[in-house]
Amino acid sequence: MAEVTSGDFCIAVYLEDNAWEAEVLPAAVIGSLESIIHTLRQQPSIGGVFGFTAVGDDFFVITRVAGGNISVFLSDLTASVDWPLASQVLEYLDIPVPYDEDLDQVLPAGDLSILADLGVDEMELCALSGDLDLFPDEVLASLARRVGFGSAFDRALASITGQ
Repeated sequence: MAEVTSGDFCIAVYLEDNAWEAEVLPAAVIGSLESIIHTLRQQPSIGGVFGFTAVGDDFFVITRVAGGNISVFLSDLTASVDWPLASQVLEYLDIPVPYDEDLDQVLPAGDLSILADLGVDEMELCALSGDLDLFPDEVLASLARRVGFGSAFDRALASITGQ
């Protein structure tokens, strides 16, 4: 099983005083979906919090916590064979881990409409998830720009990458 690396991150995004804010969460939360959800619940937003998690060059998870409602999107369910976080997402979604013969394509799983109310429909989210020319951090940054919190997300990402 793969472990969390220095290239992995989780950025929490939320509205505060009618402005989007983003902050990098501690790397330790990336180890489990439960930790991500727990940490997102601690954020100060009344309207809900998004967690944008990238794991290596392999996949990403979007988590949305709004009160008692939790939505989760996994960019590629085949990542669950190698990555504990992806496996935990599938377990949370009650989707079985795929067999080796099912691993020939990128297949998203979970709440495909997780960003629909912000302007990214299911087809667009699936298309971006399946774009093999983009790394997870690039897809997440693109999604952040499309839904209106690109600047806040980019600042948080820059604090990780030093760019």
